Amino acid sequence: MSALVPSSAGATKRPHPFAHWIDGTTPVEPQTQVQRYDRDTFVIRQSVRTNFEAPFLYVLFGRDRALLIDTGAGGLAIRPAVDAVIAQWLAEHHRASIPLIVAHSHSHGDHHQGDSEFAARPNTTVIGLKPEDVAKFFGVAHWPDDIAAYDLGGRMLSIIPTPGHEPAHIMVYDPRTQLLFSGDMLYSGRLYVPTDQFAAFVASADRVAAFAKTHRIALLLGTHIEMTNTAGKDYAMQAATHPDEHPLELPASAVPRLQAAVHRVAAAPALANEGDFIVYPRPPRPHS
Repeated sequence: MSALVPSSAGATKRPHPFAHWIDGTTPVEPQTQVQRYDRDTFVIRQSVRTNFEAPFLYVLFGRDRALLIDTGAGGLAIRPAVDAVIAQWLAEHHRASIPLIVAHSHSHGDHHQGDSEFAARPNTTVIGLKPEDVAKFFGVAHWPDDIAAYDLGGRMLSIIPTPGHEPAHIMVYDPRTQLLFSGDMLYSGRLYVPTDQFAAFVASADRVAAFAKTHRIALLLGTHIEMTNTAGKDYAMQAATHPDEHPLELPASAVPRLQAAVHRVAAAPALANEGDFIVYPRPPRPHS
């Protein structure tokens, strides 16, 4: 059950490239919503009515393979929305199939609950959830210091290790669109950082800031929206609806602002509200 909303091919030049996202405020909304950023880039949102996390997933197409970033938070079948996007792209390109790579921004449960739906899917590879799995697949020689290149076929992506929020966290940069898919490390919401991993988070912020100095970033696209359109005001935890939501996209200036914010509080991790995101230290997760 997916609502497809087209976006113009010139989206990179528009300040707000997406139409209104499903936000739980209407009596009935589809379980997923798909918007197209350009001819080879699709964004899928999971309804907050299926899971309060309401995550965003991304499908990027190259000539030789497609990349799916994340499989959702559960509470629905996510594969039909992904398969519909792939079927549309294949039809437009007069092709019968394309290999699919299923990756994850990181290993927290709200980003991989749909993995089992892809386990037996033909011509599909699901990458593991541990840092060593991610490093091996993408060819990161020295995790987390090295940045790897991964070619979808005429579309070379940069895979940037960004542990801190979670050990296997990555960002993905696409030079074609100049989009930085920033996961849970930087989005319009609460950026949770376990206090025992704060130094790793600061190092990742430094790594991304250094990358941004040599690569033009048009927009950042993260995995959630937890901020309202009122600067500094977030939704209540596990909010069932998101009225007056902040846009999905963040400007490139968010990268140096994040770096400055985490350095400001690094000695004694504390909440830092930057208006469109909040650095949110929390106690370490218990070991399972």
